[in-house]
Amino acid sequence: MLALIAGMGDLPPALVARLADRPLVCAMHGFTPSVTPDLTFRIENLGSLLRELQARGVTEVCLAGAVKRPQIDQSAIDAATMPLVPRIAAAIAQGDDGALRAIIAIFEEAGFTVKAAHEIAPDLLPAPGVLTRTQATPRAAQDAVVGEQTIAEMGQRDIGQSCILRAGRVLAREGQSGTDAMLAQFAASDDPIWGAVDGVGALLGSAAEWLSGPDGDPVDARGAILFKAPKPGQDRRADLPVIGPQTAAGAVAAGLSGIVIEAGGVMVLDLAEVQRRLDDAGLFLWVRPKGGA
Repeated sequence: MLALIAGMGDLPPALVARLADRPLVCAMHGFTPSVTPDLTFRIENLGSLLRELQARGVTEVCLAGAVKRPQIDQSAIDAATMPLVPRIAAAIAQGDDGALRAIIAIFEEAGFTVKAAHEIAPDLLPAPGVLTRTQATPRAAQDAVVGEQTIAEMGQRDIGQSCILRAGRVLAREGQSGTDAMLAQFAASDDPIWGAVDGVGALLGSAAEWLSGPDGDPVDARGAILFKAPKPGQDRRADLPVIGPQTAAGAVAAGLSGIVIEAGGVMVLDLAEVQRRLDDAGLFLWVRPKGGA
């Protein structure tokens, strides 16, 4: 029997929809998933959750969806969890990757097999290639190389899995708010500055891309790419990057030229809808092998 430790976002319901038998859906207190949970638990009661899963005959566990590192309420720790507290506290202090590795180890030591989301739903990992009518440009290929290097650097600091680039320049790096929030910073608006940039662009051509605001940040990200990939060395059984229709909509709103994701390393929710949105706007989706063209 499978237990799905479900976080927020569209991944948990996508997994449930693909399973012939509904898993036991568990949700951490404070992080309500988009699928109705059967059990809700607190991190302070993790030991009791492990015992409950064992009692229900659960043998496999999948961690899927967004969950931020919680604060531990010492007064809420139960007896079954007390022996785990030093490890949980140390894990939370290690950053996202360290915390996930420690939690996975705790589940494994309790006798559970931890399965990755893409093991349950392999169709979420699209085949390599450009999956849209619009093709990636040579400049996009060059930016993808810089994007891969940037994610590697970000991974060393455990700070994100995506970035926005144009002409070899990193315009934005994903933070704690996620990819969609990063894209939203560049969404077009009716602000007069957009009209001004368009007018200058007609005179200066590509040089207009380098126009910057008063703090030196780019005014816009038009023509840039979104690059997304797993952090080097991360445990891919949890927190594998995901894009979906909302990501496509954000890329369109920001005026990007396309999206590049690492083949075998980024899941795509509702691929057909992602393709439709990008095709309608003339953007590309390139599933790029790591280190390759």
